[in-house]
Amino acid sequence: MIAYLGRRLVQSAMILLGVSLITFALLYLLPADPVRQIAGRSATPATVENIRHQLGLDQPFIIQYWRYLTHLVQGDLGRSYIQRSQVTELILSRLPATLLLMLGSIVCELIIGLTMGIVAAVRRGSATDQSLMVASFVGVSAPQFVVGLLLLYIFAVRLSWFPIGGYGSFSHLVLPSLTVAVMSAGWYARMMRSSMIDVLRQDYIRTARAKGLARATVLVRHALPNAILPIIAMIGIDIGILMGGIVVVESVFGWPGIGQLVWQAIQRVDIPIIMGVTLVSAFAIVLGNLLADIVAPFIDPRIKLR
Repeated sequence: MIAYLGRRLVQSAMILLGVSLITFALLYLLPADPVRQIAGRSATPATVENIRHQLGLDQPFIIQYWRYLTHLVQGDLGRSYIQRSQVTELILSRLPATLLLMLGSIVCELIIGLTMGIVAAVRRGSATDQSLMVASFVGVSAPQFVVGLLLLYIFAVRLSWFPIGGYGSFSHLVLPSLTVAVMSAGWYARMMRSSMIDVLRQDYIRTARAKGLARATVLVRHALPNAILPIIAMIGIDIGILMGGIVVVESVFGWPGIGQLVWQAIQRVDIPIIMGVTLVSAFAIVLGNLLADIVAPFIDPRIKLR
């Protein structure tokens, strides 16, 4: 386990280094000039050049990137040009809202998606199976802003069950979580159905049924632990995606998460914030996949970490 973790940590560090290099290079090549955003339209050329020099943006690419890396290894994600605050502090201030939305969304995805997938697999070929798969396809295809607005209209405006937007209580969390979950639950349902059908064909399932075990016992104790392994990998990816923020959902519901922060940074060409959020998202994806790989052997002992 220790040797495996050591190798994965080295691989993770190389991945994050590559992400930082590619992102930094793309932002470096942007035609937009962040110095103009800071100085304002009425600034003189001398003022613009002075600000550029103070920020070190007149240095070659290699020097700028090396300076960024030296600060990064010390835990310093830089300072926002526009908001005049440390990027780390800005991200940390939005992190609780993002983590809460991520947790709520994953719980909703699993409840809806796994239930649909298991029922569809057990009733394979029936009208129920076909209806659930059509519903999952609609969920995957539906734009998030349409789903969000539809849920707002029905449950907030017409029924007044939930607030229209905001942050701070469980009732504020329900609709944004469901909006995110509708699309992902469709993928979970289709993946779970395919995996469960494959597992139900295995010899050990037929043996369990031949022993006279109850149908629910066969599904929960024998089929589900093996069928759920692909889902665990998907959860690891979802953690990274949700940690980067869901811009559309956060905009519709006024959710003060990281997605809203990075959207504002993109509009203002605030490069330090864009870099910071990108790295945090990449780190979350790497961490989520690592946790998924570690958890898998505990569910299926046949899996070995190498």
